[in-house]
Amino acid sequence: MVDDEILVRSGLGLIVGSAPDLEVVGDCSGAQTEECVRLLRPHVVLLDIRMPDLDGISVLRRLRALPDPPAVAMLTTFDTEEYIGTALRAGASGFLLKDTAPEQLVHAVRVLAAGGNILSPTVTRTVIGGYVDGGGPDAEAATLARTLTGRELDVLALLGEGLSNAEIADRLFLGTGTVKDHISAILGKLGAANRVQAAVIAHRAGLVRPKPSDGA
Repeated sequence: MVDDEILVRSGLGLIVGSAPDLEVVGDCSGAQTEECVRLLRPHVVLLDIRMPDLDGISVLRRLRALPDPPAVAMLTTFDTEEYIGTALRAGASGFLLKDTAPEQLVHAVRVLAAGGNILSPTVTRTVIGGYVDGGGPDAEAATLARTLTGRELDVLALLGEGLSNAEIADRLFLGTGTVKDHISAILGKLGAANRVQAAVIAHRAGLVRPKPSDGA
């Protein structure tokens, strides 16, 4: 846990450490991160972006330069496109907001430890906004979408809106496990590395309707 606020680090540590399969091996401020990681060898680092001694993006770049770097997720209150894009380009495996529910934070750590990528749903929408232009449906994306079943298309469309697995399950009256299975199948058929790439394809294929607030 890396944050300039001791109370924040302690609170996050209590949440993650409450899971029987997870262990918080340490916490520190930004300038101490590289030394702590070399000493403690964590699998996952949750890293704040804005810190007074050393900003999170600089810390991230230092960690990514290590011989065997941990998975790093930015955990912050700031979800601007500039922060998100910079962090992902610098090698962050995830971008989570500090209002993430405790159970979702624990799930995120598990995903990161397993080598996956994870973004908060609101972050997913911001990232997609940076990739999708205002043009019409893309023919290549539409062709990829036609490889999916009807139910998979339903799931992909909601994933494109930035919904979490639980939200998709509620919307489609499915179990979260079933949604997870559908998303795994979708990623395989689309050749997408993660749900963000799949969401971009959903937008480019015209599966996601623009909202009135988006200027439509």
